[in-house]
Amino acid sequence: MTSEIPSLKAKTPLKPKQAIASKTFHWINVISLTLMMTSGLQIYNANPVFGGRGGLRIPPLFTLGGWLAGGRHWHFAAMGIFSLNLLFYGIYIVATRRWKHRFLQKNDLTVLQKSNNIKRKNYAWHRLAYTLIIPVLLLSIFTGLGMYKPAQLHWIVDFFGDWQALRIVHFMAVPIFVAFSIFHSLLALKVGGSRLVESMFFKPSSAKII
Repeated sequence: MTSEIPSLKAKTPLKPKQAIASKTFHWINVISLTLMMTSGLQIYNANPVFGGRGGLRIPPLFTLGGWLAGGRHWHFAAMGIFSLNLLFYGIYIVATRRWKHRFLQKNDLTVLQKSNNIKRKNYAWHRLAYTLIIPVLLLSIFTGLGMYKPAQLHWIVDFFGDWQALRIVHFMAVPIFVAFSIFHSLLALKVGGSRLVESMFFKPSSAKII
């Protein structure tokens, strides 16, 4: 009499693979946003948004540029890189039709309200976050241009009422970006664990280009 012995060989979970374009986009985003935030805090220190010259100041450890002009040079250079990266990513997701899976879909809000499927909820939260961050990104670029060329683009300053209101709107993008990055990272860990995050930033890329 023979009995079947179940295989003791554990199934190896599939390793997440990321397209080279996605990895490149994420790396450029991380670097350019870090440069923009630290140089932006240097600009802030030159004339604090809240409290004027005697207002809250950021420790030099978290700033880049050394002084106002240096901070501006770093900030606007990084803004150019970030904007081009965002433009190319937009073209990329349209050309590859990835936008269908990146942004909020018709049933996502229903899933968030009524579904008990945790995985579906996590994906719905991710798409909601991606959708909400787009207008914030565009608004930060729009206000940044107004601060970069206030004389030539005075209508942007006028649109927000005055220079101080423009600065406040632009500065508020910083905590929003930080919150989004934390939320985005936590969702990625929830969906795919550390292996998913490592595959995006540290693991050798697959041969897949798009």
